[in-house]
This record gives sequence, C-alpha cells and structure tokens, in this order.
Amino acid sequence: MPNHFHVARHHRLVWLVFLACTLLGWAMLTPTAQPASRQALVMTLHGSIGPATSDYFRRGLERAQAQDMALAVLRLDTPGGLDAAMRDMIQAMLASPVPVVVYVAPSGARAASAGTYLLYASHVAAMAPATHLGSATPVQIGGGLLPGGSPESAPSGGDDASDGGKTDTQAGGADSDTSKRHGDTAMQRKVLEDAVATIRSLAQRHGRNADWAERAVRDAVNLTAGEALDKHVIDVVARDVPELLGQIDGRQVVMADGPRTLDTAGLSTVAFDPDWRTELLSVISDPNVAYFLMILGFYGLVFELLSPGALVPGVVGGICLLLALFAFQVLPINYAGLGLVLLGLALIVGEALMPSFGVLGIGGIVAFVAGSVILMDDRNLAVSLPLIGGVALVASGFMLWVALRFLGLRRRPRTGQDELVGARAVALHDFTGAGHVRLFGERWRARCRSPVRAGQTLRVVAVDGLTVEVEPAAEPPDTASSISGESS
Repeated sequence: MPNHFHVARHHRLVWLVFLACTLLGWAMLTPTAQPASRQALVMTLHGSIGPATSDYFRRGLERAQAQDMALAVLRLDTPGGLDAAMRDMIQAMLASPVPVVVYVAPSGARAASAGTYLLYASHVAAMAPATHLGSATPVQIGGGLLPGGSPESAPSGGDDASDGGKTDTQAGGADSDTSKRHGDTAMQRKVLEDAVATIRSLAQRHGRNADWAERAVRDAVNLTAGEALDKHVIDVVARDVPELLGQIDGRQVVMADGPRTLDTAGLSTVAFDPDWRTELLSVISDPNVAYFLMILGFYGLVFELLSPGALVPGVVGGICLLLALFAFQVLPINYAGLGLVLLGLALIVGEALMPSFGVLGIGGIVAFVAGSVILMDDRNLAVSLPLIGGVALVASGFMLWVALRFLGLRRRPRTGQDELVGARAVALHDFTGAGHVRLFGERWRARCRSPVRAGQTLRVVAVDGLTVEVEPAAEPPDTASSISGESS
C-alpha cells in the first residue's frame, strides 16, 4: 500500500511538471497580442460621397473610439459627392477623440470637390505620389456650376495663374471672371461664400494654406501631391500606410480637446472595409430609388389586403417598404412631406374603394405631389420631378379608369333579382303549370301558363321568391309573324 501510494504521487508530480513546461513553451512561442491602443483602423472610401459613405465613416470612427485605437486612417479616392454627407463626415471628424488621417491613395487617386474639404478637415492630410486634389467649386446635382453659369465659362484652373494680374488676352474677360468667382445671383453668392468660409476655417484650424483653399473653391484649381506638399496644403506624401505611420510619428495635431502628439511608430493596422450595409445603402440611398421603393411597398400591401392570399404583392411590398425605411434613416427626410405622400396614396386608394366622383382622388394627387416635392430637406437630394410627374400621371390614370368603370356600372339598368327579368332559361323536362328550368347555370322552380316541353327556351317575366314566371321565348325572325298571329 505505501509503495503504490508513492508511485501514484510520483506520477502526478511528473504530469504536473510536464504540463507546466508545455504551457510555458506555448506562451513563449505565441506572439504577444497587440493592445488596442497600439492599433490603427484603416477605412477605404472609393467613389462618390453620399449618405452610405457618411454612415460607413461614422461607424468606423465609433469602432475606433470603442476599441481605444490610437489612429483612424481613411484611404480616399473620390470625384466628390453630396454637400450634406460631406458636412456630416467633417463634423464627425472634428469631434472625434481619435486622430483621423485622410490619405489620398493609391497612386492615380484623387480628392476632388468634396474630397478636398475632407482632406482639409483631417488632423493629418496625406497623399500618395501621382495623386491630386482640388476642383472644390460647388455644383448643382445636375452638374451646372452654382456660382458661374455654364461649364464652358468656368476657369481652366491652372495653379500657375496669377491671383492678381491678367495678361492682355484675359483683360477683356475680367468682368466675367470676377462674376464667376463671386456668383451671378444672390443664391449663387450665398452658396459660394458659404463654401469658401467652410474650407478657410478648416485650413486655419490645422494651419494649412487657406488662400489656395479659397482658389480651389472660386477657380476650381488643382494640385498634384508634390505641389500640395510644397504649398503647405497637405502634411505628408507617403507611398503606403506603413510609411505614412512612420512619417507622422511625433507630429502634433489639433484635437477637439487641445493639441496632441501622435505616437504612431510600430502601430499595427486593422482593416475596416465597407460591408453589406454600406453596399446596400449606396444603392437604395438614392432619393429616387428610395422614393420608388416606398410607393411599390405601399401599393403591394394594399393589393395584398384587397386580395388576401395572393402572397406575391404582400411579400414584395413588405420588402420594398422595409428597404425604403432603411434608406430613409440616412436621408434628410421631411416628415411633413412623408405624411403628405402617404395621405395622398391613401386617398387615391380610397377613391377606388369608395367612389366620390373625384373628390378623394384629386385631393390625393395634390397631397401626393406636394409631399413628394418637399420630401427631402436637402435641395441636392430632392426627388426627380419627372419621376414625381410620372407617378402622379399613373395614379391619375388609375383613378380615371376606376371612375369610368363605376360610371359604366351605374348605366346598367338592373342588378340582383331584377336582372333575372328578361333572361333566357331552358326547360329541364316537360311540364304544364309548374316545373323546373335551368337559369344562369342554376336549377329554378318555374311556372308557365302554357305547356312546356324539355329543352324549350323560355323567357323570365317575373320573380316570386325562389320561383320564376316564364313564357315561351320569341322564335327567330322568320317565324315571328306566325307566332304573333297565334298569340293574338
């Protein structure tokens, strides 16, 4: 017994030593996990700036803040985008407790229009070689220049042109150039001056070239990466993200709570690429697409309620309506306009169910068109007027068809039992006085004053409860005279 006890104790001791050595070796071979504060989140924005990209960027900043990351890097390649989405991104960037680097990359990329504003708003502005920025003049959604009129009249934007003097060939167009740089109308001047004030304030906040920023807005000038670095428009030119992190190490940036020195040497990068939500939003966040989805969803549910069990209208309508609501959460919706649109659609459907000779239908179309026009608060995100007009015409055609249909029904002289009078019936057997006939595919009791033979065609002259009064039907025209004489 003592020997067995000592042997078992010795075996347990050997196994404990072996387990400890295994755990120690595994811990030495496994690399130490990088703390979240030594990581940089890398986002990628490729394409136009809109509600979907704004939502993606803000979610990236929230993730970087929640995981206490040291830096957020936005790889940017954009031709521009919507003013409202750009301003949302700028506000999120300026309020972020995590420093944000906007990095125009890869080579061949650009930060045009709204991208220039994002570059100026970033805590660190960086570009890859063979990239450019500029052309920050505000334009309408259709492409016309807000401050200058036609695109052909826009300045060429060469950065080497002098700010003050002009050559002899340019002297004749001095007045028109001045007008283009300051706007022709009050609205154009408002939009242009607001854009200038915005980009100058961003430049002054981060100590960048504010004069060139104003020229980028007024004259739509552009700069390459090297020129932008020489003119103090950007802070760094780097070939890739690791080189960028090495160059900005120790740089002091201006945050919302004051100056901060960056410690970026050796940071590991964590990619945050656009997910399905961003891809879906980029498609359905177009105001016209979201608007059309809402209409399809509404009518799909209405048709399902009118024809229970059809399933297809209900399923399609429910999906379209949910997608429209998903898009509306990132669009600047005017809820008064949305209410008018829904009220208009309900009144048009009410006209079909409860005819009012156009009162409900006309009121519904007026409410629908008015609500569609004011549905979006941002003028650059307004629903297309041709789309509104097309949907209104379709709704008007539907209402007109319903009205004509009901008018046709009103012209019909009889309905119900009265419709049986004058109808043709067929005798089911020979009878005298009372028997049975087939009327509208049904078996009816019948009375007739004259003898009836099986298969004879009869005409209903009266209805008495569930019994019909019948008489022999008129014969074809060639025998009509003889039958008439016998009747007399």
